Amino acid sequence: MDPKLFDHTILNPNATLEAVTQICTEALKYGFMSVCVNGFYTAFVKEKLKDSSVKACSVIGFPLGQMNTAAKYEETKLAVIDGADEIDMVINVGALKDKNYHFVREEIKSVKEACGNALLKVIIETCLLTDEEKRIACRLVLEAGADFVKTSTGFSSGGATADDIALMHEEIGGRLGIKASGGIRTKKDAEKMVKAGATRLGTSRTVEIVS
Repeated sequence: MDPKLFDHTILNPNATLEAVTQICTEALKYGFMSVCVNGFYTAFVKEKLKDSSVKACSVIGFPLGQMNTAAKYEETKLAVIDGADEIDMVINVGALKDKNYHFVREEIKSVKEACGNALLKVIIETCLLTDEEKRIACRLVLEAGADFVKTSTGFSSGGATADDIALMHEEIGGRLGIKASGGIRTKKDAEKMVKAGATRLGTSRTVEIVS
């Protein structure tokens, strides 16, 4: 599989400097699209990846998404200052379920503004949504001007499924990138997601999948 499909990911709370260094080394070796980390490691990863095509990706509002919008905005600004080329933010799922669509849309817009030139992927946490809510979330992400819609944090009750990717592709395919993340452990898993419409894959099993 094309290594550029993959965000090589390490987001566990006990991630050490040694482990993050290894992830960067692997990303450089295989030529993955990005290394995705929590904000604490963004500057370190950016330095490790300098003079390469591998991007530094930082998560925002992770993994719950229910902090204040101002906190997400400032977290994004700090990540960009630290060198993030890409941002993966978590929406406020409760607000979406309350049908507070204006809030969800405006929050994504706020984070997009804070991104500057950084690419924005929006995590809608599909495992917590009905199919109709998934469709609405995709439309809100599109309307807010983000670049990708992403399935999952990998820290909730479920991860990406091919059915969800197909639904998202049906709703906004060709207008936004679609990132599948959470539970992608094998090459077969990855191929199913791409066949369903995913244009980016997030996994910590990247090396196993491509090799």
